Amino acid sequence: MSLKEIITVPDPLLRKISDPIERVDADLHKLLDDMLETMYDAPGIGLAAIQVAVPRRVLVMDITRDDEDKKPLFLINPEIVSSSSEMRLHDEGCLSIPEHFAEIERPANVLVRYIDRDGKQREQEFDDLLATVVQHEIDHLDGKQFIDYISKLKRDRIVRKLTKDRKRAETLVL
Repeated sequence: MSLKEIITVPDPLLRKISDPIERVDADLHKLLDDMLETMYDAPGIGLAAIQVAVPRRVLVMDITRDDEDKKPLFLINPEIVSSSSEMRLHDEGCLSIPEHFAEIERPANVLVRYIDRDGKQREQEFDDLLATVVQHEIDHLDGKQFIDYISKLKRDRIVRKLTKDRKRAETLVL
């Protein structure tokens, strides 16, 4: 396994719609393992392939705490089949939008169809935090970010700051 670089806003790749996976094979397993290691190292609780510059419909999640046994989830070609009318607020952050958080309202429960790591078609209901995470990560696969749910003024402020920080970092490297 190896760590991947997590790309950040304003990288235009983060707005690309990811392509479906055609087959589950050793290369995909390596990508899944690398993504999981990268997510744990960051540290985060969800990561979409597009965040490591791979525009494919794959995501990994694990909401366990450090003192708990890990329970990683691997979702290939995930799609939300249905959502509850009940909503849930959660203070979201993102590895591709470092150090920025916003309270986002999303359905409290979602039914997701996906292919698992073994290549089997699955449907699973996610609720509470897992529902938030899976929706956040599927948004990435569709070229969306959590900041798309906040006001344009706040979103523009965040993007300007991250752009400025990136330019400053690039200048220091030269």
